[in-house]
Amino acid sequence: MPSPKRFTGRKLALAATAGAAAAALSLTGCGAGDPNAGEDTITVGVTVYDMSSFITQGKEGMEAYAADNGIELQWNSASGDVSTQASQMEQYVNAGVDAIIIVPVQADSLGPQVEAAKAAEIPVIAVNTALSGTEVDASVQPDDVAAGEQEAQMMVDELGGEGNVVVLQGPLGSSPELDRGEGIDNVLAENPGMTVLAKDTANWKRDEAVNKMKNWISGFGDEIDGVISQNDDMALGAIQALREAGMTDIPVVGIDGIEDGLKAVEAGEMIGTSLQHGTVELATGLAVAAKVVRGEEVDTEPVYVMPAITADNVEEAMKNVVTEREPFLQELSDLVNGNLETGNIAYEGLTGQTK
Repeated sequence: MPSPKRFTGRKLALAATAGAAAAALSLTGCGAGDPNAGEDTITVGVTVYDMSSFITQGKEGMEAYAADNGIELQWNSASGDVSTQASQMEQYVNAGVDAIIIVPVQADSLGPQVEAAKAAEIPVIAVNTALSGTEVDASVQPDDVAAGEQEAQMMVDELGGEGNVVVLQGPLGSSPELDRGEGIDNVLAENPGMTVLAKDTANWKRDEAVNKMKNWISGFGDEIDGVISQNDDMALGAIQALREAGMTDIPVVGIDGIEDGLKAVEAGEMIGTSLQHGTVELATGLAVAAKVVRGEEVDTEPVYVMPAITADNVEEAMKNVVTEREPFLQELSDLVNGNLETGNIAYEGLTGQTK
């Protein structure tokens, strides 16, 4: 891994431009009542691909971390549009923020905007989805290949190594879709008794997965033995379509561990998921950004390895994600900072995890 980049906290002398950019952009400031606010406060601009369930979790985590660590957070969603995200990046650069965090719409986008940030000496941190074709100052990414392998192995174990599956993919060409797909393919290739009847994208969306699954049910019917979904939202859409078709005994597996996904595991509707806790992952991205800006030692390429969630530990995950969320958020800053020291940035004390 590269040596940590070092920057000193500073505001670029772009007061007039910053004022114009602030008027042009609707930015949500977080941590206005931050007791740590003062001359050490830094400003971090965040642009995300859309407000999915995962991102909504992550925003709460970022807000909690920002409030505890002297960070003014500015937030924008690109609503799935590359040009909108490019514009948001440009306006953050013009506003002279101290760092920019990107959860990109597409992996191969934003090269010119990243270069503009570099020219302005603003570090750029990619979180959750990697950027290709350009060099960023830090990257906090999940091990999506391992997550794909993990969910495929769950399905292989459930079916005893023999069966026909359909695969719901994320947005084609995005790094999570490619990597999770690689992991799924790795496991299925080692299990010749498993056959993929069909695979196609539902773009991470539950409603699109309902329609896609209905089409597959019409085409394959009882040939379908299992559903491997690259995220929980699409898995839940598949479950809805299967339920409507009276096919309630078909195992389904997902990734992300969102609230509804965990509830489905609890209810036995999903055999399992892999917890990509947006609260922890995005807060970690913010922590890395802050340490880069402040010139502190930090791993600039930490990897988030998703723990498997099954009936054995879903209750514990539910506490952190849903039922005891406020206490979890209160302790999040210490958890994230401790995880960056140990190297396991996905750790949150679940059964099966080690520091």
